[in-house]
Amino acid sequence: MTRQTAIIVEDEKLARDLVKNYLSSHQSIELIGEFADGFSGLKAINELKPNIVFLDVQMPKLTGLELLELLENPPHIIFTTAYDEYAVNAFDLNAVDYLLKPFSKDRFDKALEKIFSKMSDSGSIKGINGLKTHVAENSVLDKIVVKSNSNIHVIPLDEVVYIESEDDYVMIHTIKGKHLKHQTMKFYEQQLDSNRFIRIHRSYIVNISEINKIEKFGKDTYQVVLKNGVSLKVSRSRYQELKMLLGV
Repeated sequence: MTRQTAIIVEDEKLARDLVKNYLSSHQSIELIGEFADGFSGLKAINELKPNIVFLDVQMPKLTGLELLELLENPPHIIFTTAYDEYAVNAFDLNAVDYLLKPFSKDRFDKALEKIFSKMSDSGSIKGINGLKTHVAENSVLDKIVVKSNSNIHVIPLDEVVYIESEDDYVMIHTIKGKHLKHQTMKFYEQQLDSNRFIRIHRSYIVNISEINKIEKFGKDTYQVVLKNGVSLKVSRSRYQELKMLLGV
């Protein structure tokens, strides 16, 4: 078997050391790097192109799952996690390999066996994509992560003014600028907190706290005027809901 390359992306040194120790008995795998955060891990995956990544799910600033979202062609990934039963079920459902902390050498070896058995087909990629979808459909966003060229922007939701549809993309307008992201309006409508964001039109989702007023815009049409002066059209079907939400 051709020797495979691997990296570790894990913020806890003890966990990195454990993986390195277990890997030392696998001569068919060369460890080419270890990284303590998602940002450096993402850069390493894109530059080093490892065959296997041991990826921690829970990391500050950029989680393992957020890192995954930014990868166009993810390598074979073994998640290391102390996640709850719900998340583990998500891994099982999509046949994604994971190690539930604390894990034994025997469990580690079995995860590698599964990875090697998948290397000849596309099952791993399908599982990763399935996991992305599953997590997206069953979570509430607390931030938006955007990749622009080689830069990664982590946008707090408080900074999002509104989101605008751009065909297969969305333009995320923030108080500091705007970012294009390959995502759907439906995704944000489902995943953003409905107490903080509202879809006012098929083309717009607005941060409620950024709305200054609603005003008439023609015979039977309305628009919202945001605090930054931008005006956005409100669809008839959303007008009453918006009025109730704003108490006007």
